[in-house]
Amino acid sequence: MPVVLYAGSPDKRSIYARELPRAAAEVGIEAAIYMDIHDIAPDRVDYLIFDGNGPVQDFTPFSRLKAILNLWAGVEAAIRCAPPNDLPIVRMVEESLSEGMRDYVVGHVLRHHLDMDRFLGPTCRDLKWENEFPPLARDRTVGILGLGVLGADCAQHLARHGFRVLGWSRTPKKIECVSCFSGSDELNELIGQSEILVLLLPHTKDTFRILNAKRIAMLPHGTCIVNAGRGALIDHDALLSALDQSRIRHATMDVFDVEPLPLDHPYWRHSRVTVTPHIASVTRPATASKAIMRQITRGEAGRAFENTVERMHGY
Repeated sequence: MPVVLYAGSPDKRSIYARELPRAAAEVGIEAAIYMDIHDIAPDRVDYLIFDGNGPVQDFTPFSRLKAILNLWAGVEAAIRCAPPNDLPIVRMVEESLSEGMRDYVVGHVLRHHLDMDRFLGPTCRDLKWENEFPPLARDRTVGILGLGVLGADCAQHLARHGFRVLGWSRTPKKIECVSCFSGSDELNELIGQSEILVLLLPHTKDTFRILNAKRIAMLPHGTCIVNAGRGALIDHDALLSALDQSRIRHATMDVFDVEPLPLDHPYWRHSRVTVTPHIASVTRPATASKAIMRQITRGEAGRAFENTVERMHGY
């Protein structure tokens, strides 16, 4: 019987204590599930459930581990805590996480596409009755940086809505109804065409400040940016400068270098910035527990885990 230890956020412990056994019963696996690190010796644990906010910050004592089961799509904390061996780190992929990200991205892309901010808040009182119609979705180009599970799903749904969607990833990919780009040269090509740019990349040494001053200058005049990936992807001083000059029409920011975003940060007060408090999507315990138990079932059957992390690339 596999031994499973929940080592995630303490405030979610009671929820996972309910959902993990339910999920195990649903997939038909018997597992010894522990919710407190003091209840089981580290060298007896087969699977560690981890989110970076719990009591475990070093995996070395867990000498019997078969896998780290990460509760988030982002895996920086898990990589940082892992010993330098081939211990599998499994990224969380579950339907609710994808649905939440899709809702956030599609909603804000449509908001910027239709320029809805003109009709919201105190500025709308200064408007005249002017019939300025937005273009159709098919005449708007949306670029997406990052074509992992979340990015590919968002790209496909935006394409189904009618947008011309361009997607970029480190390596070449093929996604139905999406024009796929890869490599540094093609990244610049995509940026130069994106009227709305969505960032869904992980934070790695290669993606740090990937949207720098040079690339921000390549964006078409009036581009809107939606960042639901990582705060480190953007040169924030360069973005603020472009916003001040109206070269960038608006930036919707869900992720930041420091979270919570400090109250004195200029994003809070900028008229062309929308701040959301890292709510683009969230791992929901009920569906996440099912995904975890499916992975454990694979591990116990001797099958390869799905959605494992390539440590050298950081995701």
